[in-house]
Amino acid sequence: MTSGTSVEPREGLRGKRSGHLADVAAVVLAAGLVGAATTVGLAYNRPGAGVVIYAYAPPLFGDWLPHVGPGTPFAIVLAAAVVLWGPALAARLPWRRLLLLGYATTVGWTMALVMVDGWVRGFTTRIATDNEYLHEVPNIPDIPEMLRSFSSRILEGAPHFWTTHVAGHPPGATLVFVWLDRIGLGGGAWAAAACVVVGSLVAVAVPATLALLGRPDAARAVLPFAVLLPGAVWIGASADGLFAGVTATGIALLALSVAAFTHGRRSAPLAAVAGGLVLGFGIFLSYGLVLLGLVAVAVLIAGRQWRTALIAAAAALLVVGAFAVAGFWWLDGYHLLVQRYYQGIAHLRPYSYWVWADLAAFAIACGPAVVAALRRTVTGAVRTRPVRTLLHDPVVLLVFAAALAVLLADVSGMSKAEVERIWLPFGVWLLPATALLRPGSRRWWLAAQAGTALLVNHLVLTGW
Repeated sequence: MTSGTSVEPREGLRGKRSGHLADVAAVVLAAGLVGAATTVGLAYNRPGAGVVIYAYAPPLFGDWLPHVGPGTPFAIVLAAAVVLWGPALAARLPWRRLLLLGYATTVGWTMALVMVDGWVRGFTTRIATDNEYLHEVPNIPDIPEMLRSFSSRILEGAPHFWTTHVAGHPPGATLVFVWLDRIGLGGGAWAAAACVVVGSLVAVAVPATLALLGRPDAARAVLPFAVLLPGAVWIGASADGLFAGVTATGIALLALSVAAFTHGRRSAPLAAVAGGLVLGFGIFLSYGLVLLGLVAVAVLIAGRQWRTALIAAAAALLVVGAFAVAGFWWLDGYHLLVQRYYQGIAHLRPYSYWVWADLAAFAIACGPAVVAALRRTVTGAVRTRPVRTLLHDPVVLLVFAAALAVLLADVSGMSKAEVERIWLPFGVWLLPATALLRPGSRRWWLAAQAGTALLVNHLVLTGW
């Protein structure tokens, strides 16, 4: 287990000032990237431009629509409360009470943002359109048959081919909503509620992972930032928010196993099995989530418990095997997805624009605090000697693993636009970097996070 070392170098007064200036400079550069993506995107959207990006509030997927709603005052009050009292409460509350309060506040913040758009437009119909999973749920009376025939229905033009989001993901994503329907929780409201309730688990899973890996100080510092993550705009309500919550929980279970093995607890193998099963199911929610294996490896390196790795890997392979026996082979589905992806608007969206505009959209979803914190993480890592020290700090390991996953997803060309929601499962693992922000500046950065979310939610009617 780590001793709690941090890569952030010691600085005097001049160093502190220069550090703050460098943080602001990093945010200004990110804002410049967003501005460039917006300007170029709007130019492409002009009639006769000859380029189609299918994003009308570039670099975000949505429509420009300044508006307020019943959630506006609640969102402002909650944001102000977290900014004013969040850091102090995070520092002194008992750990379990803090996690519970953080989770409840995250659900409230997410729902307040949802209600800026309104109950129907922002919640009940958001994932019930013709392109979404719920469109297919009534057409799946037989789950075993659905799994056997799933791959044959991915390509557009195939008999009874799947709608966009069903075809674009492995069958696990659709199964979640089919199961909800089977237990009497069908329809858009219950599906959206599941996305919010499960997606908000990131505010528990990310800090808990840090604490379990020996950085309780970082865990407490990060929690308010996990609550006010601008990505909450898309957690409420999109299935990608649910994916983020599920996979973050799986990572936290791995960390729980690591800590249990270290302290000789009998629950260690069970936690490893649970983590492996959850993460194994995660890659059947979205193909890109296989890249979260990098974050899982970071947890294992930080914890140095290879028993967790072996048990979790075996459990994950059980999930893969179960889907294979049921008739769906992950690799076949992925190869067919690539073909389906370029049957749609992806072949029109220019890679030359989205390969950098995606990073601008992602920066919005992560928020300025994460941008500044990433600057500190990279600078601290460069200055730290020996490099071996970095392998003892879960903050650095998790952040670098998540950043690498994002870069791989970006260059793949399989996420041209809409990454503000698609990359949420990666973005939440950049939050540990915020532990490196100066304590005296954290309220300002929290205010910047909340302001970003409120600005986006009130200016843009987001899609999906």
